[in-house]
Amino acid sequence: MIRPELKSKPSEDISILVKLDNHAWNYLCECGDASALTVKEIQNSKAVFISHTHIDHFVNFDAVIRHQIGMERRVVICGPKGIADQVQSKIKSYTWNLIEKGSIIFELREYEHEEIKVYEIEPPNWELKKLPSLTGNRLYEDKDFVVTATLLDHKIPVLAYLFKEHDTVKIDIGKSGFQGGKWVKDLKVAFENESPDAPIQIQDKTYVAKDLYHLLSIKKGDSLGIIMDHAAHTENHTKIKKHFTGCNTVFVESFYLNEDREQAETNFHSYAKQSGKIMAEAKVKNPIPVHFSRKYKEEDINTILHQFTTAYNEHLEE
Repeated sequence: MIRPELKSKPSEDISILVKLDNHAWNYLCECGDASALTVKEIQNSKAVFISHTHIDHFVNFDAVIRHQIGMERRVVICGPKGIADQVQSKIKSYTWNLIEKGSIIFELREYEHEEIKVYEIEPPNWELKKLPSLTGNRLYEDKDFVVTATLLDHKIPVLAYLFKEHDTVKIDIGKSGFQGGKWVKDLKVAFENESPDAPIQIQDKTYVAKDLYHLLSIKKGDSLGIIMDHAAHTENHTKIKKHFTGCNTVFVESFYLNEDREQAETNFHSYAKQSGKIMAEAKVKNPIPVHFSRKYKEEDINTILHQFTTAYNEHLEE
């Protein structure tokens, strides 16, 4: 199960930490100046996902640098076109005469229209080294999950991310009448590899894998969307529905009150009603409105939440 934690208060710049059950690492989404994000959480983050580099989404990347230097491992940084140069610029603004080669390696992945350009950068010179590019929209993959992305329009390209746990095969050993053993793994492997005729040895007897498939079931993996700044127009909404339909949980920007729709349109942001509406149209099970304009007070944010929920419920019933 994916367990996201909002690390920023409504008055702070956005930052979300993603954790998974039985998984050793954290994953940081957005680098706003979030007071609830700890040094340990930053150090334990294996990858960082940046939607775009407006200051409220990137200002706290210095903390990532500060607390991961010296950890002697590779950390992946994902973002839109230009993220490699921007990370390098941040790093090169400091003096590193006491930092040795190998103390950290940042692998930088830039996504643009089904191509992922890959670089790495490390001390002491911090020069960008080009690595082979990737194709498609899979920016990150682990044995437990995959992260894909789609580009949205915020007057600049902005990445929206989808974390998707891999489906897992479960077995009902009690229903089988057998004791557990190596055959359990062999049966799962046969199923996953689409080898229905594979022999499965249980005690002193050999079975055909497909004859034991009735013991298996598929547990669908959890899913989490991170949708930050975007204009509330048809093209963006079409992309959101295509990429996030049926997602379990989505954090979605709801920057403005409905009454401030004109300002939202001018600044290529979404507003409460439109964010709630698109979440309903995408059949998101648990939408969470976040990232509100800092001009709003607590009562305004409560109104945004009410407007969002009203729109979501109205369009969910259609």
